[in-house]
Amino acid sequence: MAEQGGGTGRIVVGVDGSEPSKQALRWAARQAALTGGVVEAVIAWEYPTFHGARGWFPPASTDETELAGKARREAARAVAEALGPQPPVEVRIEARYGSPAGALIDASRDASLLVVGSRGLGGFSGMLLGSVAQHCTRHASCPVLVYRD
Repeated sequence: MAEQGGGTGRIVVGVDGSEPSKQALRWAARQAALTGGVVEAVIAWEYPTFHGARGWFPPASTDETELAGKARREAARAVAEALGPQPPVEVRIEARYGSPAGALIDASRDASLLVVGSRGLGGFSGMLLGSVAQHCTRHASCPVLVYRD
């Protein structure tokens, strides 16, 4: 969506590699093409629960770099699968530390739109709306579109 003042809007999309997130990404790319916007594909990462199994200890900086890099590569693969090797619009990939909902809510600041799939990789498949989508609709700093196939 175009922002007032002639600039272009930033459309944030939650990406986790699931088919619903790829569908949300396709929708966001079409919207960005129509409005002259930019897509920011956001994936969240956290330390594995077994990190420091004998008691919590801070991870090595190489662990953080490796985990963030792995998340970024996963998001890049999902973008390529959804939009092809040459996306029709500018796509920026962001790997953010934290829970998926928290990362998306943070990314929604100063965004024109947040787009999420109705269901992601986790949770219960019978639910109509996943917990991340539900949390985003309540707490995002911009309008939220929940893409449902």
